[in-house]
Amino acid sequence: MIDEHAAQLFRLQADICKTLGDPNRLMILHELSQGETPVGQLAASLGLSQSNVSRHLAVLRERGVVQTRREGTTIYYSLASPKIAQACDLVREVLEGRLARSQSLVSTIGTLPRMTGPSEVSRRK
Repeated sequence: MIDEHAAQLFRLQADICKTLGDPNRLMILHELSQGETPVGQLAASLGLSQSNVSRHLAVLRERGVVQTRREGTTIYYSLASPKIAQACDLVREVLEGRLARSQSLVSTIGTLPRMTGPSEVSRRK
């Protein structure tokens, strides 16, 4: 049986996973993996509105995924830990493996002979 401490850890992990469950947030994290960036530059790079990027960054910051640094009037965002990028990369590698297996299966299916002989369309010609 899982103790309360472990259960709390799983709840926190689920919160992080939910936070990462938005494609725009993943794109933001991908950009931030290249280095700290201000909101305006993130918005321009991603083709999203600045207000949209700001809302996503607020969620990411609240969850401790990103951190900020102020320089004058500009706020720079960066990953709170390089392990965030590593986790995203690991999930992407799993996905790429899955897609490669699916593509391999599709290719294999395309080379299998038909079980019923010529299709109805080719028999009508």
